[in-house]
This record gives sequence, structure tokens and C-alpha cells, in this order.
Amino acid sequence: MAYPAMARVLLINPSYTLSYGGAKASIVNPIHPTLGLATIAATARNRGHEVQILDLSWRVYDHRAVQQRLESFRPEIVGITATTALMNQLRDMSVLIKDLAPGTRVVAGGAHPSAMPFETIMETRCDAVFVGEADLSFADYCDGSRLEDIPGLCFRQGDRVCITPRPPPIGDLDTLPMPAWDLYPVEDYRRMSRLLARCPPVTMAEFSRGCVFTCDFCASKITMAKGYRKKSPERCAAEVKHMHDLGFREFMLADDIFTSDQKWARAVCEAIIATGVDMAWTCTNGIRVESADEDLFRIMRRAGCYRVSFGFESGNNEVLAQFGKGGRASIEQGKAAVTMARRAGIDTNGFFLLGLSPDTEQTMRETIDFARQIPVDMMKFGLSIAFPGTKMFDDYVSDGLVKSYDWDEYFIYTDKNLFVHRHLSSDAIKKYLDIAYRKCILQNPGFIFRRIVRGVRTGEFFWDLYYALNFFFMPSVGKALASVYYARDRWPVWNYQANPPRPASYPVVHKSVAAIMADPGIEEVEW
Repeated sequence: MAYPAMARVLLINPSYTLSYGGAKASIVNPIHPTLGLATIAATARNRGHEVQILDLSWRVYDHRAVQQRLESFRPEIVGITATTALMNQLRDMSVLIKDLAPGTRVVAGGAHPSAMPFETIMETRCDAVFVGEADLSFADYCDGSRLEDIPGLCFRQGDRVCITPRPPPIGDLDTLPMPAWDLYPVEDYRRMSRLLARCPPVTMAEFSRGCVFTCDFCASKITMAKGYRKKSPERCAAEVKHMHDLGFREFMLADDIFTSDQKWARAVCEAIIATGVDMAWTCTNGIRVESADEDLFRIMRRAGCYRVSFGFESGNNEVLAQFGKGGRASIEQGKAAVTMARRAGIDTNGFFLLGLSPDTEQTMRETIDFARQIPVDMMKFGLSIAFPGTKMFDDYVSDGLVKSYDWDEYFIYTDKNLFVHRHLSSDAIKKYLDIAYRKCILQNPGFIFRRIVRGVRTGEFFWDLYYALNFFFMPSVGKALASVYYARDRWPVWNYQANPPRPASYPVVHKSVAAIMADPGIEEVEW
């Protein structure tokens, strides 16, 4: 493989509309620059390559948009990121690109390809798949390095598929260049739902990577490793100022456990305040309830944070302990966390899942009762989908409980029966999802009163009314929206019944005694 000193590189983010399928939750479809592409674009650009990003997230997938960019830019390398719900778009684009420009190298990365690199190669016409963090390995690929020398790469070699050892997690995140947010047209990101964003245009940022917990429905460690790595407070503040200089006025923080190291989180907020930049932000991924602290929430508010999301998941303590919360989170801590955030002047959002691996009809009723009582400003329910890369998926595969490998059906609000739950029928889980939205939102006077008071206080009452009307008429689950595929009949096919997916694995970040003394930002994971 040899490329000119400067390669033309096109990075593609597929459409997100498929992930919501017209369900109630589609009114909060996130529209923001994809951070993963922004980070690998930055390192490739620093090596001298010309990079463009095509973001399809806010429109229904249509292969003609990809074809137009291929014809105008004529890239030598096309990189496509994909979660499971977006995999069929990746498959379609790989065929399209190879038909139009056979010499173009097509590579894939992201959550699903990292979890199933071999299967991704076999189901697409991709030349290579990046496993885990690709900040540096993708730039090596663009440089034309020998494939065998690039860590974390799955690639075709004649009739064989080869996989190189995964790279170690990046120890010092400060050494990475600023994410290439400038490759995204700022005005495109005014489309974000006003339920999610107060000050669009909106982008995505990360101050830390990883998580030390092992929830069986979460696949974050497939790409980020098990462990916790942090940027310096000064670097975090510099990124906030850079986003603001580019024209963004709000960012969503992607960190899984931002408040877990409270001393560091306070230092980050103090550094942001010191910049004097007026930038709104939210903790969007669901911070841990046991790490809630009212003083920390107050300084977060001063730094521009106006909403925190909590990953409550369940209203039953035994269920919380069984699926991997580490025995630390509890419903009592959840109630206390919401109270602390509200006293600090921060809006609260709650995430709940129905059909968790230990769930029964009784525990789902308890989750609904808990959600109805807890005084959050916004809440979202979802079906527990066993995505590739999760322990839940591996367990279902090993027990023969997976019913579908059609990736278009793998979205959080699907109406398809993807698995055989050990305790529940698919219809029962969907029934309780409908009950949850009805009892906790539409028939919950406390929640409605809080939304009205909040809407008047923030001046967003009419936005709330607009979204409430949309929410009322939409179903709890939905069908996948139709995509305009290029060549579905010519997608490579892999027989999953004869060749079940292999269990996913991920690296673990360890910390030596010397590293503890130096405190480079890598936290011990063996809690």
C-alpha cells in the first residue's frame, strides 16, 4: 500500500434517523459533529493529509449524497464510522465506493466494527477495519505504513483476513491535536432539538475517556478501554475556547464518568471559568449517581453547565447490582443526586431502560414507579438492546437467544423481536415501555408542572408545547425509516447461524506505582 505524501481523505458519518425510527424519542435525535471523526481527522491532517468530513446524521440515508462527494473530492481513502444501527449504511457505501472508484481504499471504525472486526470485513467490501482508538493508527494508515505494522487493524490480505494486536490506550490525551471541529459547517448544527440544546449550534466534546464499570448493556470499553484517562484542566479549557472561536455556542460532554474524580472535575470547571468564555454545556451521557456532589454541581453551573443526565436505568437495587453498576449505585442515591443538582440550579435528565438482563415484570413496574416519583426535568425510556460489544450480546449469542442479525433492526426503539429474554416476552417489554411514557410523562402531574415552571423560567415554554404535541402523537416504538440504498442485493453476506459472532474483548488501563506518583491522568481500574 503506497499513497502520495498527501492523501485525500473523506470521512463519513452515516444517518442517525434510522436509530430512532419515528418513535417518541426521535424528538430528541442528537445532531452534532461526531467527535470520533473530528479526532482522527485532526491527527491525519497534522501529518499533512487533506481531510473532508461528510456528515449525514441529520438526514435520511441516500447513497446519492455520498456519490456526489466522491465525484467532487475524489478521495484516495474513505473512512466510515458506524454503530450497529448504522452498519447497513456502511455495507452499502462500501459497495458504492468500490463500484465508482475501485482503487479507493475503504476503511471502517467505531463501536460495531471494533466489536466485530472480522465479521465487518466479511459483510462489507472494506479493505480494513480499525479496532479501538484510531487517533494514531488511522494517521499511520494514511501515511502508507505497512499494514502489518499498524496496531489494531483488521485487513484483507489476498483470501485471508489478518488482525494485528490492539494498540495500548493513549496515555496522555493532551498530546493529541485539537479535534477538527472546523471541518463541520457550524450552521448545520442549529438543527438540534431544543429539548436537548439551549444555545445551538452545538458540538460534542470529551474531557476524559473510559469507564471502570462493566454494565452488561454498555459497549464503550470496546473503543475506549476499561479505565479512566483525563485531559488536563488547562487543555479542557483551551478546547472550550476553541469551540467558541469556531462559532459553536454549546457543547455536549461525552464523558462517561466526568464527576467521579471530583477534585479534577472542579479544576476543569475553574479553568473554563478563567477563560471568560460564555459557553453552555451539558453532561449528556449519564453521570454516576453516587458521584453526585452539590458543591461540584454549583461550580459546574458557574462554568456553564445547565443540565446533567443521570443513568438511573432501573428502580430496583438488585437489578442495578446484577447488571454491572458495581454495587455502588442505588435508587436512594439517585434521589439524592437529583435533589443536589436541582438545588445547584442545574436541570436534570433521567435515563431508564426496560428489559435489562435481570428484569422481570415486577422490576419493570418498580422502575416505572421510581421514574414517576423522582423530580427530574426530562426523562427518556429505552428498550435494553444487546448490541455487539456488550456482555449482554455475548451471553445471548452463547445461549442461542439472538433472533436477528439484520442491523437495520438494531435501534433502541425497535419494534422487532431481536432476542429471547430469559424472563420476559418481547411484547411484554414493549407494553411496559408504552406504560412508562404514559404514566411518567403524559399522566404525571408532577412532571407536567415542573416542565411548565421550567418553561416559563427559561423562556422555552412554547418550545415545550411544540415538542409535547409531537410527543403525544408518536408511538413508543417505531419502524426503521426507509433508506435509499444503492445495492442491497449485492451486499456481502455472512452466515451468522453457522458462524456466530466471537465474544468481544477490550484492553484494560493499568497504573503503576510510578505513574500514580507522576499522576499522568490514567486511573487504576481494578476497583
